[in-house]
Amino acid sequence: MPPSPRPSRWPSQHKLYAIVDAGECARAQRAPLDVARAFLSAGARLMQLRCKEMAGGAFLELANHVIEHGRSADATIIINDRADVARLSGANGLHVGQTDLRPAEARAVIGAAAVLGLSTHTREQWERAAREPISYLAIGPAFGTGTKDTGYSAVGLETISRAAEAARAHRLPAVAIGGITIENAPSVIDAGADSVAVISDLLKGDPEARCRAFLRILE
Repeated sequence: MPPSPRPSRWPSQHKLYAIVDAGECARAQRAPLDVARAFLSAGARLMQLRCKEMAGGAFLELANHVIEHGRSADATIIINDRADVARLSGANGLHVGQTDLRPAEARAVIGAAAVLGLSTHTREQWERAAREPISYLAIGPAFGTGTKDTGYSAVGLETISRAAEAARAHRLPAVAIGGITIENAPSVIDAGADSVAVISDLLKGDPEARCRAFLRILE
């Protein structure tokens, strides 16, 4: 079993939520582990590992390596979708979407101490999410994106502001995701999001240099 305890508080001091997406890494011809190391070297301390098409065993092996490096950097590492991988690897937490495990079911797998995030796309979803056993609420897509097909249109800054306000009323941090770039990220934070989750824009050019640039403008 993984070492414990694991933190349940969302590290809201970190405005960049760097996502290592195995599919996007493959398109950029980069290994996910190398990208994760680059983000950590740049100073990212909040990271998600997203491997939608990867077999469970390979995902777990990758997660073990990323988490080992993450611990050395005192980083929070979140697993996307796979509660089993999050539990077995000793990740800090799990992120689920509307079609994944329900939060209560996910919580039963990962335990009370782990971080748990939930993606939302509409007012109804974020109001329902506020009553679930989650640690943070994600809202998106903020802007148009081809990386993550949610089936929902871009929500825009005004909706992000409303969702963030609703989240704060329930003492939940709000994370914006979808189409976020180095150019528009500050406007998303200004709209009220606690953190911005970024996938493809972090892979433009050198990942470490790009991540450093994001951190400079956000933190």
